[in-house]
Amino acid sequence: MFTGLIRYLGTLESRSPRPGGARLRIAAPPDLLARAERGASVAVNGACLTSVAADGRAWEAELSEETLAKTTLGRLALGARVHLEPALCVGDPLDGHLVSGHVDGLGQLRSRPEGQAGAAEGIWRFSMPTELAAMMAPKGSVAVDGISLTVVDCGSDWFSVALIPETVACTALKGLRPGDPVNLEADPVGRFVARALALRGTEERLTRFAQGGWNG
Repeated sequence: MFTGLIRYLGTLESRSPRPGGARLRIAAPPDLLARAERGASVAVNGACLTSVAADGRAWEAELSEETLAKTTLGRLALGARVHLEPALCVGDPLDGHLVSGHVDGLGQLRSRPEGQAGAAEGIWRFSMPTELAAMMAPKGSVAVDGISLTVVDCGSDWFSVALIPETVACTALKGLRPGDPVNLEADPVGRFVARALALRGTEERLTRFAQGGWNG
């Protein structure tokens, strides 16, 4: 699990094909590399990856064809800046919201403000797949490229968030332009509510669940 608070940026150094997917090499700060030992989980632009190797300047992860197809990681340009977050440890503060690192779908930046010196504070609007609409709500949470953000408003295929200059300056969002794709993960609370509503036609099964047992 992750929190969606980005404290580290990395650089995509290489993406080499392998049977069934690809292998990434990502340069990262020493503090992040200390948490990226072999077998550790690290979120890259919101996608949970497993470290398979690390040295003093970079770490590596292997991606499946599914990850390449469902995230932006297969299309990022070499040299691109990426958001990095190590997995939560027991006792770590939960300052954002619970993020699983499982990308629900791809969106695109629709519009962004342009402030003085490129600060770009204000309302940013993103498109999203229509199937995510049931999991979005004003004041709810969403992870955009792994960043925990609060939804301002939303429709059937879009949502907006309000960004402060600090968020833009300290993440790779400052380089994002309309049309650029992003990884999206809905708030897990919204996911469970949407699932419960989808089962509303089976009240008997929901009643059994509420009474303490789920037997299918």
